[in-house]
Amino acid sequence: MAATSEEAIKQFSALMEQLDEPLKTTFQNVHQGNLRGTLVRFLKAREWSVPKAHKMLMDCLNWRIQNEIDNVLAKPIVPSDLYRAIRDTLLVGLTGYSKQGQPVYAFGVGLSTFDKASVNYYVQSHIQMNEYRDRVVLPAASKKFGRQVNTCLKVMDMTGLKLSALSQIKMLTMITTVDDLNYPEKTETYYIVNAPYVFSACWKVVKPLLQERTKKKIQVLYGSGRDELLKVMDYKSLPHFCKREGSGSSSDSLDGVDCYSYDHPFHQQLYNYVKQQSLKLDSIGPIKQGSLHVDLPSPGLEEVKIAETIESELHKLRGGNGITHSFNRIKIEGP
Repeated sequence: MAATSEEAIKQFSALMEQLDEPLKTTFQNVHQGNLRGTLVRFLKAREWSVPKAHKMLMDCLNWRIQNEIDNVLAKPIVPSDLYRAIRDTLLVGLTGYSKQGQPVYAFGVGLSTFDKASVNYYVQSHIQMNEYRDRVVLPAASKKFGRQVNTCLKVMDMTGLKLSALSQIKMLTMITTVDDLNYPEKTETYYIVNAPYVFSACWKVVKPLLQERTKKKIQVLYGSGRDELLKVMDYKSLPHFCKREGSGSSSDSLDGVDCYSYDHPFHQQLYNYVKQQSLKLDSIGPIKQGSLHVDLPSPGLEEVKIAETIESELHKLRGGNGITHSFNRIKIEGP
């Protein structure tokens, strides 16, 4: 039986005090001065079992060292045209903040195609956004709102999701696995909006497979979800696809620039930050091209079951035609 919350935190903290370099430094990059909050996140992810949470965090720290994650924000994706292509096909952006100060991220799930770069580049871009969130966005939000902000909100737009979405779902499975194992409990709520029938059909069979903790985080909203979202954020922070029912608009409220776009201030700030960090890390020689090759953790049994269930449901919806590739045989392409 798991220890009581305070006792679990105390035990976990004592274990983490035993860290030596380089684990100690990478752990500092993980907790960013909020040690207690970080321990709680990993404990929640493992149902407050100290041994399981400790193993999870140690695996995370070793993954970071092996894949040089501490330096990922000093490894720009170049040339800039390639980064622009990734932004055009991995649709994600920061649209504002909730009333509680949490960053609000928009994610165009249905319209993301992941077809302009190798898998490694998409994973690199996603990890950079995670690290930038944890090292820059969340500390800045905490300072701005005068309280500790540890989590974000994600609004997932399902517009355009089709029966042929297996390749997108495979990519999302990889990203989700990276997040679940190395960035647990960083998203407080996932809001699903503009959900077509194909999503509803898959959700019906997937929902029973999820842990209760995960189910409570996911809210499937009617239509664009505007009215519900306005309860937790101001209108200016709404993603563009939520600003009116059935909007489908491609422009964000900030200077008329799509929040997904390379030209949006958030992505410009992120990209410029990475380039500046690169110059600090290595002031000699040009920035090298090539993707960051990250060891992708294997999906857990729950993720595999969910992926197989979605594949099966899509297969049925298409009448048994066209979907033959297993989620367990994902090819990781080179740069």
